[in-house]
Amino acid sequence: MTTDWKNKKIGVLGFGVEGLSSAIYFNKHGGWVTVLDERGEDEIDISSLKLIQKEGIEYYFGKGCFDRLDAFDVAIRTPGISVLRKELQDVKKKEVEVSSQVKVFMDLAPCPVIGVTGTKGKGTTASLIYEMLKKCGKHVYLGGNIGKPPLDFLDKLGERDRVVLELSSFQLQDLEKSPSVAVMLMTTSEHLDYHGDVGEYVEAKRNILRNQGPNDFVILNRDYPASNESDIFSEGKVHYVSRERETEGGCYAFGGKIWLDEGGRRIFVLSVKDLGLLGKHNLENVCAAVMAARLEGVDVEDIRGVLKSFKGLPHRLELVGEVGGVRYFDDSFSTTPETAIAGIEAFASEKDEDAREKLVLILGGSSKNSDFSELGKVIGKAENIRAIIGIGEEWDRIKIEILKQVQDDNGGVRGDNKGVQDDGLPLMIEGAKDMETVVKAANRIAKRGDVVLLSPGCASFGMFKNYKDRGEQFKREVERLMQ
Repeated sequence: MTTDWKNKKIGVLGFGVEGLSSAIYFNKHGGWVTVLDERGEDEIDISSLKLIQKEGIEYYFGKGCFDRLDAFDVAIRTPGISVLRKELQDVKKKEVEVSSQVKVFMDLAPCPVIGVTGTKGKGTTASLIYEMLKKCGKHVYLGGNIGKPPLDFLDKLGERDRVVLELSSFQLQDLEKSPSVAVMLMTTSEHLDYHGDVGEYVEAKRNILRNQGPNDFVILNRDYPASNESDIFSEGKVHYVSRERETEGGCYAFGGKIWLDEGGRRIFVLSVKDLGLLGKHNLENVCAAVMAARLEGVDVEDIRGVLKSFKGLPHRLELVGEVGGVRYFDDSFSTTPETAIAGIEAFASEKDEDAREKLVLILGGSSKNSDFSELGKVIGKAENIRAIIGIGEEWDRIKIEILKQVQDDNGGVRGDNKGVQDDGLPLMIEGAKDMETVVKAANRIAKRGDVVLLSPGCASFGMFKNYKDRGEQFKREVERLMQ
């Protein structure tokens, strides 16, 4: 592994936030840096381009820019560039080192790193851990997919510092050193447009713990097979978390409370009703964060204070506002069927079905090759969905799965799909081409006491730039209603 970058020819592949960070870092450390991106120059962020121009960093944009990677000593890929890509596999045979920002950081970090991965919940869990460590007075940095790119603060780190990294499967794919505390949350199926299959995706996730030693720690979610069965891949001490069962030596939600089990001694952390976060699915994230914080020596009182005050991250079941007695929630970060299910369940009362808030659900988007069958079952059985506004290319596939749940004994679909039927089929609105139309439709349908929930369960491309743009447009339109 290269550690001295002076006079090394370094190609940075991809020019987003992390690519810019890598280019600046290696240029600062004496490398001869060239930025490569397959997009045209007119698609590149102008402020980032001006910055590397000011630093004298070379760049080549457009198709074919990866054709001569053998001209470099080191190729630093960004997360969107798979390590399995043919150009990278070919150039490795020519003794060009292929690496990434996270790989470099993990190899060089002088202090303990807490890494968090999973299909969903990474950002929330990493942020909770960060806030808990900060609350007890530790000097801590937050990076990876959330916070800053880690090379931005590598040179500032000392042995007593702590780093919390949110890590995607893309970033973990070629990792050769694991964090000292590795957190593997719920892991199902995701990014099958990037990974060849579910197996490849899960194996990438397991790199977070694959290179741990006996003095390291693993936190696994017992409620999902891929996570629960990952203990054999680490030499570290394993701790489990769950929102479904009591867990020896771990943290779990049981009886409306969060509990820690330490050496057989049960420690009360917090009542679920006092959590600042919304949604049952967040109990998994809370338990994982509590366990990680305890392994880092954080007092229960400090943990409790953070759990009460932490309201979540933008675009994750975020309350935007209330209009005419209707509350609007932005859950645009929901890009999988599983997270859409979690969003729906966040507003379901287990105690009193009549007290459940009625939902106007905004669902659909662009394709990630997801399986919507379970989402269809959940919606088909749900008693509290008043209407669904279907958007994007995936809406037709989602609708098919919903309609499968309301077929009569002869295989025919009950109801005409134009209103709430006797069989409970929600009203389905289709054809909206922009967020203004979507929000206005939701406003017409929703009644006082209802919730309008943007939890699409799909990627955002086509109608929007990304999930953030989708959420921001939703917020803007809701704010217009509030004026």
